[in-house]
Amino acid sequence: MEGFGRDRPPLILGHFDADGLSAVAVLARALERAGRPAEVRLVGKGENPWSSALRAELAERNPGGLIVADLGVREGALAPGVPTVLVDHHVPTGTPGDALVISGNGQEPEPTSALLAYWCAQGISDAEESLWLAATGLIGDMAEGPGFPELAEAQSRYGKTALRDAVSLINAPRRAAAADARPALALLMKCESPKELLSGRHPETAELLAAKAEVKAAMDVAKRVAPKVRGAIALIRFHSPCQIHPLIAQQWRGRLKDKIVLAANSGYRPGWVHFAARTATHTNLIAFLAEHRPEGADEHYGSGHVQATGGALRPAQWNAFVSGIGFPEEQLAA
Repeated sequence: MEGFGRDRPPLILGHFDADGLSAVAVLARALERAGRPAEVRLVGKGENPWSSALRAELAERNPGGLIVADLGVREGALAPGVPTVLVDHHVPTGTPGDALVISGNGQEPEPTSALLAYWCAQGISDAEESLWLAATGLIGDMAEGPGFPELAEAQSRYGKTALRDAVSLINAPRRAAAADARPALALLMKCESPKELLSGRHPETAELLAAKAEVKAAMDVAKRVAPKVRGAIALIRFHSPCQIHPLIAQQWRGRLKDKIVLAANSGYRPGWVHFAARTATHTNLIAFLAEHRPEGADEHYGSGHVQATGGALRPAQWNAFVSGIGFPEEQLAA
């Protein structure tokens, strides 16, 4: 914070899932309490902070400082000349210039971005009111396995069911076709507990419920698609405007425990195939995708976790990738 400019507000750039949104809310609340209110920018459908378009936007904004939450750690500075902090827990794939990286990757148990943000917020101001947000991020990304005292305290104080239900709602908008997570963030910013978020007292809750119903309908269709299995790989391909490929991959991961599961969605974003990779084996999926990386794949490919990753490919790159892993019939027309 000492290196951030005083003449311009800092910018928080964050992911749009429950962990990323919770991290953004924790950091924004902390900065507000410290008298340094920040602007917030969420990534949208198919956006990546290391893309030329988003880097150009950051250069034009020229914030007093940049905090990037839950968006990975890759090669190259995001905003040269702007003091930058990355709060993240994914597998790093490069060095982000001279940014300060606060990473949970490799720790055991591994803290998610929201919990890292909560720990950072405690160094800025009293962050006790954000405990439930840290728990929301933990449950959203890692379920409830890791033994963090913050999670246990939040579950005791707010209730396990309320926290789980809040996570389900917060995740819904980014999976819907519009992929607009702003109502979810608005609730995280204004509510003081998961029960308030779920109460319906605020109009954004109805928007989240509508998004959840949209995603459920899309899932009901996609989950009927049977996987194709070749060797150690299972491929499920479908066409939906909703971001349900991670859910489908996770669902089949539990049924195909000895396979690398790839759920590919050709309808999420025009001109792209988005896919999620999951496995219950000990296969390093980051390494697997690196081994099969097609020529021309960009920053949208192959980041995340060792057993939960994915990417997005243009049709030509998808055709090379899918042929290389043994499914040539799943190529798309050029």
